[in-house]
Order: sequence, then C-alpha cells, then structure tokens
Amino acid sequence: MTTPGAPSPVPGLLAARFARYAGLVGAVLLAVAGYLGGALPDAPLNVTPVSIWRAPGGAATLACWLVGTALLVGAWWSLRAGAPSSRWAYVTAGLWALPLLLAPPLGSRDVYSYACQGWTYAHGVDPYAVGVAASGCPWGETVAPIWRDTPAPYGPVFVLLAALAVTVGGGLTGTVVLLRVIAVAGLLLAALCLPPLARATGVPTRRAAWLALAAPLVGVHLVGGAHNDAVMLGLLLCGLLVAVRWPGRPPALLLAGALLGLAVTVKASAIVVVPFAALVGASGRTVFRSGAWLGGGLLGALLVASALSGLGFGWVGGLTRSGDSEQWTSLPTAVGFVVDYAGAVVGRDPQAVPVARAIALVLLAVVLVALWWRTWRRVAADLGGLAAGSGGLLDASGGLAVGRDALSAISGGLPAGAARCRAVLHGAGLALVATVVLSPVFHPWYATWPLALLALSAARTTWFVLPAAVAAFLALPDGTNLARFTKAPGALAMTVLLLFLLLRMWRHAPERSLRP
Repeated sequence: MTTPGAPSPVPGLLAARFARYAGLVGAVLLAVAGYLGGALPDAPLNVTPVSIWRAPGGAATLACWLVGTALLVGAWWSLRAGAPSSRWAYVTAGLWALPLLLAPPLGSRDVYSYACQGWTYAHGVDPYAVGVAASGCPWGETVAPIWRDTPAPYGPVFVLLAALAVTVGGGLTGTVVLLRVIAVAGLLLAALCLPPLARATGVPTRRAAWLALAAPLVGVHLVGGAHNDAVMLGLLLCGLLVAVRWPGRPPALLLAGALLGLAVTVKASAIVVVPFAALVGASGRTVFRSGAWLGGGLLGALLVASALSGLGFGWVGGLTRSGDSEQWTSLPTAVGFVVDYAGAVVGRDPQAVPVARAIALVLLAVVLVALWWRTWRRVAADLGGLAAGSGGLLDASGGLAVGRDALSAISGGLPAGAARCRAVLHGAGLALVATVVLSPVFHPWYATWPLALLALSAARTTWFVLPAAVAAFLALPDGTNLARFTKAPGALAMTVLLLFLLLRMWRHAPERSLRP
C-alpha cells in the first residue's frame, strides 16, 4: 500500500538489478518458447496441453513458457511499489520487450484475424458484413476457427490501419510485422503520456511507468501478440492528457474528445472513460459545457472515421459477435455455467449463460453511472461545490460547476489540482475494471485496460496487480487458452470468489456507512 501524497519506497539497487535481469531471462525464455511452439502460421490448431507436451520439442516449449512467465511475473511483482527511478523503469521495460519484439506472435492468433480483416477491406469487401472465411482472405487458415465466420468487432480506424499494414507489408509476414509496429507505436504513445499524467496526479512516475509498461501482459500480449489494445490505450491516455493539461479550453476539449473518439474507433470499450474525461477537463466551467465540447470532438472523430472508411457504423453490429467465446474467465459466464451445472443435476437445462450475461450488462450500466456520480460528488465536494450546499453547485448559467480552487485535497498531502485529477483517473480506471469484470468475454490482455489509469491513481496496488499477474498464466505460447480445459472447476472457483467478495462487502458495509 502507498499512502496518498507520500513517496513510495525506493527498492534497493541490488534487488532491483536482480529483478531486471531475472525478468530479462524470463523474456528471452518466452521468445524461445515462441520459436519452438508459438502462434506460428502453420502451427496446429485445437491442440491441448497434453498434445503440446507430446509433440516434438513440446516439453521444452512448455518449460520455457512457464519458467519464463514465472520469472517475468515475479520480477514485475517484486517492484510493484515502484522502480528505483523513472529512467530505470523505462529502460527495463524496453529490455524486457526487446526479445518479445523479435519473437513470433505469442499468446494469441488474433494478429492473423487483424491481417485478414485488413485484407478484406483492402480488397473491397465489407469486413463488418462477412467473416474472413467468406472474404477470400488467402491467410484464412491461420485464423483461429472460432473467429473465421465472425465479422470484424473493431472500429473503422483499426480496420484502416490493418488495411494499411496489408498494403505496405504485402505478404502475411510483412503484414504481421507492421501490425506489431503499430501496436508498439501505441505503447510508445502511452509511454510518452505517462510522466505528465503522473505529475498531474502526484504519483511517482517510476511507479506508474513500472506498473503500466513492465507488466508481463503488456510485453507478451501487446508487444508479442500485437494486440490493438495497445493502440487504444495510447490514444486514450493522450486524450486524457490533453484534457488534464488544458482544462476548460474548448479547442483542447475538442482535441481530447477527438483522441478519445479515435480510441473508441479502435476498440469500443474506451467509451466508458469519456464521461470521466469531462470531469477532469471542467476547471471552472460547467461539467455539462465541458462534456459538450468533449462530446463534440468525440462525435466528430466517429463521423469522420466512419465516413473516410466508407463503412458507416456497421462496426457497431460487429460488437455483438464478440461474445461467441464462452469461458469461465468471464465472471457472468462463469455464474451462468454454474447455474447450468446445477440445473443438469436435477435434469434441467436452464441455458443460463445468456441470461447471466444480460444481467451483467445491465449491472455494468448501473455501476458505471454510480462510479461517475461518486467521482463527480467527490471532486465537487473537495473543490468547494458541495460544501456550500446545493446552491454552490450552480454557476451563473445554471449548470453544474466545478470550481478552480480547492478547499482540501482528495488524497491527503496532494495539491488540489492533483487530487482532482487523481480522483477522476481513479474513477475512470474503476470503470474499466467494471467493464472487464462484467463483460461477457475475458481474454488475458483485457486486464491491461485499467492498468495505466490505476497505476496513475490507486493508493493500493496489490488488488489490481495480483489479477494481472495471474492472468499472465492463462494462455500458452500458441494461443491455447487454458480456461478451455478447466471449465467446471474454473467456473465454480470464480463463483465462490464472487460470493466471498459479496459477503465481505456486506459485512463491511456498516463500517463504511459510519465513516465521516
């Protein structure tokens, strides 16, 4: 735990040096595992851990992957309170990423889906109307079978980027290389935005950079797997930085909204951050007015991207097919599995998974609204809005106002501006956590979505670092998801964990209600 406003402990140089090189050895082992049995184009599909073990070099593949993951996770975990310095964190994250940058695709076959979706668009076919199998993509057999018949679930900006990679790269290898370059560019953009955001929130950059950039999930899945989440995160942080640096200025809010809109047109999950960006960009103006400028920039980006691609808003329909995969790693899916298992015991087939997922999406909407409202009340109260009574919430135009001067910081010892920024980014991070937890599908790289925002704002780190560390073990180098082989025990464990957390929250609710 880190006390808000207080510097986090600096690790000893010897321990830090040991962690750096242990992690580097781990990254090299993961790269070796990638060459031995990664997500290569001609790798066998629908394999099991047993079939991988029995294949030539299979034992070495699994050993390198498991030992490498353990070393990388252990090194990252050991410095979760912060690296010795910001420069040290960036250099180490770069060292760890280098072997993974040179490795074949790791942990997922999604990069081949990207390639085929880009090929589909580049050859005049609507990727939101047909799957890659029907599009005539020459690399269709490299795509995981479950995704061959599904339309593209990504926004038009990423489809354009994938088409550019296909056009410039030529063949499959060149396309995959360029898609990885695009992912790394997204990470570099995020890395550039972290220091000014860390200064704005009063969090040491050495902690924020370490947690957000050196995470094993980032190296393996965003660099090695070339996932488009990296591009979304880079645009997301850049949009938030613009809103933080120039609050209350319409041109800056328009630009921030446009950047957030571009993030949404890469991956739609970024939309949950937008309402929080309106709070951080208010500064003396009404929240509604700032939100209007921000929303104008976002809407403009959506319209321009959809028009330039010529695809309109067909990509919105593709989002409904992202739930075709059913694994216990999604909390609502796990609960649905357990209900189905219980029904089977008494001879029933409840078909509870779709119901559980629908309930979770409704709950997600409620949670997102509650998080925004709590964040707004907290910010307004500490900036003097709520302290003056309901009348203090209104400015001359009758809108909801957030004043420039603060009476007290949200987190002890922080300047007023840093307190507000930290509270808003924390709310946005929690919104992404809720989106990950309550979504119908969970893949390990989804855990990277809230990492940067929580690294920039959370006082306690273990609660989000630990799940990210565990998620690093869920996939094998060829993209095989271990959740497929642990369906019943995993669903039961996830449901028990949910019941435990609900019971814990219920038992501690009276204590929270008594706090001043």
